[in-house]
Amino acid sequence: MSDDRLIVALDVPDALAGLALAEKLGDAVSFYKIGLGMLTGGGLGLANELKQEHDKRIFLDMKLFDIGATVENAVRGLAQFDLDFLTVHGDPNVVRAAKEGASGKDLKILAVTILTSLDRADLDANLIKPGAMQDLVTERAKRALAAGADGVIASPQEAAVIRALPEAKGRLIVTPGVRPTGSDAGDQKRIATPAKAITNGADHIVVGRPIWQAPDPRQATQAILACLP
Repeated sequence: MSDDRLIVALDVPDALAGLALAEKLGDAVSFYKIGLGMLTGGGLGLANELKQEHDKRIFLDMKLFDIGATVENAVRGLAQFDLDFLTVHGDPNVVRAAKEGASGKDLKILAVTILTSLDRADLDANLIKPGAMQDLVTERAKRALAAGADGVIASPQEAAVIRALPEAKGRLIVTPGVRPTGSDAGDQKRIATPAKAITNGADHIVVGRPIWQAPDPRQATQAILACLP
């Protein structure tokens, strides 16, 4: 049986490859993430097909960032697809615009804090203010939640601190950067195991390459599910 705490990232080239993977995984997975990498490869069509014809939950990972009116209009359009989660950058003005666009729909707006592929050196290169990574992520999470975000995206390493925030009560924490023991970290820098991420307070974990690059994706999925507390 599936466990919707696990979200499988369909970071494959196009909708045909994504549908093929979903068919391999079958009832072992009930929740999928579709991101920018598949947008031009039929990603929205795949999202709709998995939702409407296969009864899957869908996390659309667009990380929207623009002026308020543009974000609001984009979210209003995407909300018509009856999807479950949508990401925007965690700036309070962006979050407020996204929530306005999602008004009247069940779509949950998740605010990206700081990408799990970044470390302090990357922040320096991007002219982000000084400070410990955990402190900056926590502050961005707090401000995004205060602006109305339904949840945040953060690495497993920050999940426990965010979960302890008063603003996080009843809100979602979704953690990418999750790697089973022995898996290659790839381009992720702030990682943890699936069990650790859940223990730290994550409601959902996002796993991609360790599943779709595995010789047997369904078996890899079942191994991850088996280790969840």
